Amino acid sequence: MTGTQIAGVSVSRETLDRLEAFADLLKKWTQRINLVAPATIPDLWKRHIIDSAQIFSHAPRNACSWVDLGSGGGLPGIVCASLAHEHMPGCFFTLIESDTRKSAFLMTAARTLDLPVTVLPHRAEAVPPQGADIVSARALAPLMQLLPLVERHLDENGVALLPKGKNHAQELAAMQQEWHFDLASHPSLTDPLARLLVIKEIRRA
Repeated sequence: MTGTQIAGVSVSRETLDRLEAFADLLKKWTQRINLVAPATIPDLWKRHIIDSAQIFSHAPRNACSWVDLGSGGGLPGIVCASLAHEHMPGCFFTLIESDTRKSAFLMTAARTLDLPVTVLPHRAEAVPPQGADIVSARALAPLMQLLPLVERHLDENGVALLPKGKNHAQELAAMQQEWHFDLASHPSLTDPLARLLVIKEIRRA
């Protein structure tokens, strides 16, 4: 974090306060339930807040609906909703999380931070298609399992924002026989081996 920039996104004092309040909530709840790995708490801002904020930096600013799959501890859903509160005030967020304790945390975070967020405590495949302008998912599943869920909830003109780790190239190669899509791959700001995949026009081969 440098000045008023977070992962290339300029933020107001209000947004920064909201993100810091979220970080405090995350630390508090992680003592009781496994929202993030305890070993990452000392470096929470870089490992989780900035890592999530970089996803928002690639979001089209005219989006009105954003679905986050497997939201867990609100990463990136709550972080992106906090940034959108300032930069995309007309965008509504739907966070899908099947774990009831994690979904309770998400509801608490959204209410505490006064964010336009709905939490659906169900599995992504059981939720009716959302037709979202943006679908995100962080550390949820390999692309082979993830892309059908993304396609289910993404509008045909929408964009998927998917951070992937060091195995991103192998995961993409495994998709080529079954899927076609328009791909842009961006370096991660927090992990030299990771990439942020921006995927559009998803269709089965």
